[in-house]
Amino acid sequence: MTTIVILALGAALAGFIDSIAGGGGLIQLPLLLSVFPAVPVPLVLGTNKLSSICGTASATIRYGRAIRGDPLVLVPAATCALAGAALGAASVHFLPTAFMKPMVLILLVCVGAYTFLKPTFGTEGRKPLVRRFVPGVSAIIGLGLGFYDGFFGPGTGSFLIVLFVQLFGYGMLRASAAAKVVNLSTNLAALALFALSGSVMWKTGLIMGVANMAGAQAGSWLSLRRGNGFVRWMLLFAVAGLTIKLGIDIFKG
Repeated sequence: MTTIVILALGAALAGFIDSIAGGGGLIQLPLLLSVFPAVPVPLVLGTNKLSSICGTASATIRYGRAIRGDPLVLVPAATCALAGAALGAASVHFLPTAFMKPMVLILLVCVGAYTFLKPTFGTEGRKPLVRRFVPGVSAIIGLGLGFYDGFFGPGTGSFLIVLFVQLFGYGMLRASAAAKVVNLSTNLAALALFALSGSVMWKTGLIMGVANMAGAQAGSWLSLRRGNGFVRWMLLFAVAGLTIKLGIDIFKG
């Protein structure tokens, strides 16, 4: 009983953070690995995805009711992210993920430094860099980060937020909402693959999913209430946490 409570609380916190700025896996996945050290890793990963998709879907619905999405961006990005995530997950068996860690660590440091040093980054009314071929660019983003999420994963939501702000001129809040749509596609593709191979602890995942959903509802509600500045600081928090975690992993390796 104590274990279930710990997992539920961790899932709720993960859902809260992930619904705002991404990075929920930083909390939920290590927690699952520590609670189930003898369980095969694919089974833990599949359970993590089941919990995550509940919170992501919940946050997507809440954001969708309050923020109007742009189909020219969201449809190509989400569709290609679905295919990219499936390809990424399939590539795990053929390519080592270890080489990704240093590169992702550098990217996270750059993202964090840029966001911190530019207080106006992510404010509404920013001029977009991409004004033509928007569906094509969004499709490339979806395919690329979908593949990354299926193959490795940490920081996908945070990278999506920064790209939507930088390329399409979104405010932080709108970018966070758009990122949830793409994340939902990648989680769906990954969960389908894990489920087909029997790599999901359904009971545990669903209990955590309910808690993750509650956290996601609280996080998305708070984001809508507090606006771009709050999302910016939560993004910095998530990026800092991911950077520290990857740095420790590389140092231990």
